Amino acid sequence: MGASLRVQAAARSRVRATVAYDGSGFAGFWPNPGVRTVGGLLVEAIEKVLGLGIELTCAGRTDAGVHASGQVISFDAAPDADLRRLQRAVNRMIGPEVVLREVEVADPQFDARHAAVARTYRYTILNRSEPDPFSAATAWYVPVPLDLRALRAGTDPLIGEHDFSSFCRRPKPGPDGAEVSLSRRVLSAEWVDLGEGVLRFDVSATSFCHQMVRSLVATLVDVGRGKRTPADVMALLRAKDRSGAPTPAPPHGLNLWHVRY
Repeated sequence: MGASLRVQAAARSRVRATVAYDGSGFAGFWPNPGVRTVGGLLVEAIEKVLGLGIELTCAGRTDAGVHASGQVISFDAAPDADLRRLQRAVNRMIGPEVVLREVEVADPQFDARHAAVARTYRYTILNRSEPDPFSAATAWYVPVPLDLRALRAGTDPLIGEHDFSSFCRRPKPGPDGAEVSLSRRVLSAEWVDLGEGVLRFDVSATSFCHQMVRSLVATLVDVGRGKRTPADVMALLRAKDRSGAPTPAPPHGLNLWHVRY
């Protein structure tokens, strides 16, 4: 990216970094000319420090407004690059909005996206009568009381491998015109009561499709409010029809928490 020289394949070092960011002021993660993105800001800062162009890969292309505590990126640098200096310099340039939490040399074949075996997202809801100014940017305020037992019961049908077409934005067909599969394997999903009206939905899967977590949260909140039943969640899952799902939950409650390799 950019006009600077690329690292030659014969003289490169693969770098892996864990990134945290407040997604509020960004149009998502993936670099996109003309708009402000987390990835675009990272590429600009890293290239400036290294003095050469990079090609960035990330574990999850988070949407506009979505935060991350454990996003993982990979790129190539010169073998003698001072990674501690890189981390400090980048954090001075773009922190605290975007921060490199860890930077290390990785296996030459490491790829932040394709090497990942699981991703964990956390969605936070503030469920009490009065809003909280200090969590307004990171939690969805839902004043209507939610039944925690119903939320948990509604989560049960999601575990395992399913076609999540009802909960995902349909991607464009592949180069050959074939429909892209929306089957995903959910490894775990649970609601955690943090006290004082704060509820958190933790979900791990091998991968997620576009808007999947936010759509699941919106549907489960309907269950917690008594507008749907756990059986309705199963029926919606089997229907493979997005028109039956509610509008996705707001992005600011979502956090890419951890990526497992």
